[in-house]
Amino acid sequence: AMPTDVLKTISEKYCPRFGQTAVEMGFITEAQLKEALCHQIEEDISGHGHRLLGTILFDKEWMTSDQIEKVLNALLKRMRQEEAKPGRTKK
Repeated sequence: AMPTDVLKTISEKYCPRFGQTAVEMGFITEAQLKEALCHQIEEDISGHGHRLLGTILFDKEWMTSDQIEKVLNALLKRMRQEEAKPGRTKK
């Protein structure tokens, strides 16, 4: 399992892309993604705290932990490629 702080950083930076990637990889449908995102926003607003998209999808049994890990690995790879691109200034 990945360290929670790493997961948190990835999810905060890439939450929309986590869902997008999961759809691209064929793990969930766009309708499921929309529902999970709505769910996430409702929880945020009602003060239940921010739950990660992966957690919501897992709790709904729409994704397995294995699939979530695959999506996160794909995102990590993408992040590294983007950070390695020349001409981008580091903050």
